[in-house]
Amino acid sequence: MEIPWHDYASADSNVLICKAGLIEKASVIGRVGLIMLSCGTGAWRVRTSMNRLSKELGVTCTVDVGLMSIEFNCFDGHDCVSQSLCIANTGVNTSKLYRMEQFVDNFPNEEAHLTGEEIHQRLDEIEKIHTLYSPLRLGLASALACCAFTFLLGGGPVEMMLAFVAAGIGNLIRTKLIKHHFTLYMNIAVSVSAACLVYALLLKAAELAFHIPAFHEAGYICSMLFIIPGFPFITSGIDLSKLDLRSGLERLTYSIIIVLVATMFAWIMALLLKLHPQDFVALDITPGLHLVFRLIASFCGVFGFSIMFNSSIHMAATAAAIGAIANTLRLELVDLAGIPAAAAAFAGALTAGLLASFIKSTNGYPRISLTVPSIVIMVPGLYLYRAIYNFGIMSLSDAVSWFAAAIMIIIALPLGLIFARILTDKTFRYCT
Repeated sequence: MEIPWHDYASADSNVLICKAGLIEKASVIGRVGLIMLSCGTGAWRVRTSMNRLSKELGVTCTVDVGLMSIEFNCFDGHDCVSQSLCIANTGVNTSKLYRMEQFVDNFPNEEAHLTGEEIHQRLDEIEKIHTLYSPLRLGLASALACCAFTFLLGGGPVEMMLAFVAAGIGNLIRTKLIKHHFTLYMNIAVSVSAACLVYALLLKAAELAFHIPAFHEAGYICSMLFIIPGFPFITSGIDLSKLDLRSGLERLTYSIIIVLVATMFAWIMALLLKLHPQDFVALDITPGLHLVFRLIASFCGVFGFSIMFNSSIHMAATAAAIGAIANTLRLELVDLAGIPAAAAAFAGALTAGLLASFIKSTNGYPRISLTVPSIVIMVPGLYLYRAIYNFGIMSLSDAVSWFAAAIMIIIALPLGLIFARILTDKTFRYCT
């Protein structure tokens, strides 16, 4: 149910928030935390933001944060106020998150000298920041990201073009379903099935019209990778590192649900369409040219994912530059140095985290808005799908092999970001 926030503050009151009653202060603190949570950020950032406002308002606050709810208590030495708040659905909105971090950072100098009603009016304006892009543009962003993903996984021009169209249509459908508030399972099942079906139909048409060989069907996996739950995967690892077990486990469970539903429906579509997750045919290009193409593909892939997370163009381009460096480093470490994929993923994520921390000091963008898009492209969606596919056909040894490789990389990615944060952020380094 919608919360009548303005009922906590009188429109004609001249009392500044710092001198207002505890209930009015708690309404501001709780609403800030709830908006932060709705942006997709982790429990540590939500709790930190609420604590900063509490200290400024002379209130002691204890907070318990989950994936979709917040329970908190506010004390002022005389009274105690307890509230339980929740959001209707979870998602990612990096533009709103950026604006909220600015709000929290500027609170001591600006909002602390306003009334509660004026603060809620400012929060009303921030809550109105919805998607910056139309469903068509989000479809194009997904198409660009999955097309780049296809090349980075070893696909050629044919697979890239087919994945571009299939992923764009799949995410367009998904965006429309989300806009009409359809449930999570339906969003995943319909969009993934549509992407696989479009890829298969396009490939069949290309075979008939241009005599393209059937082995290009391997790229159908890449057409569904727009569904990868990068934000909840990474924020779950960060929350667990700060012993926010409730939020960390809830986010991890949410991520696993998305992966399982997506891979199951992709497997079902593969059986119906008689598609097989074969290896890509090796590309005949020189190492130097391959490096250049990897930089370009990594930039385009991260840019597309960042747009899907509702980042501004400049923020998306900044994340893409970080991702181009970090992901290309990861791939080159595997190919040239023979480093295991999980260790290379750790190095790539660590590099992305260090670069994001350096850039944040100059432009103020939230680290998570830069780091998560830059390493989403490293999440082994192909490995997870092949694990489920082989489980489905009872090829258990292959399934366990793919699953183990995926788990190692998935563990390495948040670890890289966590240690980058430990090295560069003293507020994250300690338990206080």
